[in-house]
Amino acid sequence: MSFYKPRPSAGALPPGTLGIAQALGHSDPLTLLTRRVRESQARLVALAPLLPPAMRPWVKAGPLDDEGFTLLAGNPAVAAKLRQMLPTLDARLRQQGWPGPALRIKLLVG
Repeated sequence: MSFYKPRPSAGALPPGTLGIAQALGHSDPLTLLTRRVRESQARLVALAPLLPPAMRPWVKAGPLDDEGFTLLAGNPAVAAKLRQMLPTLDARLRQQGWPGPALRIKLLVG
């Protein structure tokens, strides 16, 4: 007697199950979340050329909400450098068409 059951292929979904793209498209809160995640990533891409190359792997796009956009720093030294660069980073975001909300720097813990 074998207990092995083959897994369905990665593309096959059980009947009545929505794919992730469909589920995201059918939910207003998830659509808003998806849009904010994409915009957060786009802002990081716009800022990346201003970051020293050795620092780039230590900076991640954080949350974008009504209060601001957050850059997450991988260690305290990177956070300190980002805080020094805030006027330059804010100017780049405004130049790229993102006048606000405020840019925040937070230390990524864990």
